Amino acid sequence: MAKVIIFLAVQILLLTIVSSTGDDGENFARTIDRKLLGLHRKEKLTHFKVYWHDILSGPNPSSIMIQPPITNSTYFGGINMIDNALTAKVTRNSTLLGQAQGIYAGAAQKELGFLMAMNFAFKRGKYNGSTITILGRNTAMSEVREMPIVGGSGLFRFARGYVEARTKWVDLKTLDATVEYSCYVLHY
Repeated sequence: MAKVIIFLAVQILLLTIVSSTGDDGENFARTIDRKLLGLHRKEKLTHFKVYWHDILSGPNPSSIMIQPPITNSTYFGGINMIDNALTAKVTRNSTLLGQAQGIYAGAAQKELGFLMAMNFAFKRGKYNGSTITILGRNTAMSEVREMPIVGGSGLFRFARGYVEARTKWVDLKTLDATVEYSCYVLHY
């Protein structure tokens, strides 16, 4: 018993000495084994298609202007915060798969071009609770727009890939729109 007490006392003394030495700021990062994070498995490529509903009109809009644009023709300088439904089909009342949450901002002076920064937060099926993060340029008048997937969480942790956006419907009076997002995601 005395040996155990002496051993513990020495351990406490050593910890006190080590912790009292100055931290020079060089030991904030360390290399870890990829297996601890599940990165030893083979990467998968998952493809899925969702429909993004940007609703600016009505009593419960999912897209709110938080900064008006400098010019209406290109929406330059305008910023919208979104919590848009992601559905399985083009119609808004089809199966809700999740939400697109983030912002888009008019970032082009000579065309309708947005900076998109949003998370697709899934609420259904295998990917419930997982997200992908999209950050990129969206030239809204182009037939197909490609934007990168820069990360994710849950089953999409360490995700990368891209999305292709295609406008399926737009109301030119209210500017409500439905956009198809075809997503290609590499993940573990």
